[in-house]
Amino acid sequence: MRAAEETAFSRGHAVEVLMDEAAAGIARTVGRFFPKPGRCLVFAGKGNNAGDALAAAELLHTDGWEIDLQLAFPKADLGELARKKLTSLREALQRRRDFSATKPESRPVILDGLLGLGATPPLREPIRTFCRKVNQLRGAQNAFVFAIDLPSGLDGDSGNADDDCIISDVTVAIGFAKRGLLADRALNAVGRLEVIELSQLRRPAEDRREETVATAAALRHLLPPREFGAYKNQFGRIGIVAGSQGFTGAAVLCTLGALRAGGGLVELFVPEQIYQMVAGNAPPEAMVKPVTSYAGLLREKIDVWAIGPGLGRDAATEVLELICEAEQPMVIDADGLNILSGDMAVLAHSAGPRLLTPHPGEMKRLFPAGNGSRAEITRRFCHEHGATLLLKGSRTIVAGRDDPISYNTTGHPGMATGGMGDVLTGVCAALIAHKLRPYDAARLGAWVCGRAAEIAIFHGNASQESLLPSDVAANLGLAFDDLRNVHK
Repeated sequence: MRAAEETAFSRGHAVEVLMDEAAAGIARTVGRFFPKPGRCLVFAGKGNNAGDALAAAELLHTDGWEIDLQLAFPKADLGELARKKLTSLREALQRRRDFSATKPESRPVILDGLLGLGATPPLREPIRTFCRKVNQLRGAQNAFVFAIDLPSGLDGDSGNADDDCIISDVTVAIGFAKRGLLADRALNAVGRLEVIELSQLRRPAEDRREETVATAAALRHLLPPREFGAYKNQFGRIGIVAGSQGFTGAAVLCTLGALRAGGGLVELFVPEQIYQMVAGNAPPEAMVKPVTSYAGLLREKIDVWAIGPGLGRDAATEVLELICEAEQPMVIDADGLNILSGDMAVLAHSAGPRLLTPHPGEMKRLFPAGNGSRAEITRRFCHEHGATLLLKGSRTIVAGRDDPISYNTTGHPGMATGGMGDVLTGVCAALIAHKLRPYDAARLGAWVCGRAAEIAIFHGNASQESLLPSDVAANLGLAFDDLRNVHK
């Protein structure tokens, strides 16, 4: 970030220009989560981070937000640009002092502009007191916290945090995601990650991208507009092998994900004894087919396979044969992974590319010797086994043997419920059917599922407690549109 800024300044770009662009991105991000104006509390320190917050607050005020300033220092102690933005904001507030006769009833929003890049723990007064106040408001008043660049109290390089570090719901990283934001130990303080790219900042040419973040800007090129003359066979025939006695819902959710992500034709293969139940509950757009043995599926005309949700382990030998011998790309999840963990040598001999989508428990079964950070475990697994890996979690990681570690940025704790992974498996299979590489399909699939979950809560009627996988599937269309239409 520092190198990119120095390069921009050497080309004559002013600091204030970058600040104004960052502020516009912060205001847009707030609007993506809170489309209706409400009350915004601005906690500002004295550096450029405070300037970003104050400039963003003025834009929010213009959009109808009520602004409440919480300044940690007297105006005279602020940096030059922060003072300028404070003066401009106060003038704007004075001009429209009586624009709102009643207090907004929505939950308060907080902008954390106390500390920026370069500040390291431990916190010092008066910042520590203000950080405690933010966390108290988050707990007592359900305030939603947007941290600007990084949560105050977090080390941007290591991810180490002060005991009073601000707990943010969304961290809006300016320019680039700082390494500390991606550390496992920083997960709960950082929350959801949004990256505001600045047009004048360029990544240094010598920078080797061993790690990256999945953002709308980085992914939207993977979804080109469909040609007007497009037809269903162009978007693939997806074969889903899922479901068993007592686990029929997983098969239905996986099918729903594949359909909602644009699969051309979706065929669901289920054991004969549960066919009637699944056929009666599956989306009418899917073709449900009973099977007595999975051995014959190798003869099916399928473009992409999705195997595992609710599958059970009764036919492990046949499932391993399918994983090994199918030449088509394959997404493997749930019991498909549990079966595979018993004979990992099958993966090395597989006839086609494989995308594995384990949660942490399944990952331990696949790779029991793995220890270290999630990124380190993922990197070693891909190097040893050659498959593409999507390691599910609060910051889902995607990697391939020759691809950088990619961190997903979307989603929230409401997704911690059974069935979310089944929808994701279907979505990833559909995206592979669109001719995407498994690595790109996994990054895009994780992003749109996470964004669909956000939309269900912030633009719909769901809460973190009530959110269902079917809600995510229902909002996939809005998530895909958001990917294409979010500010470039």
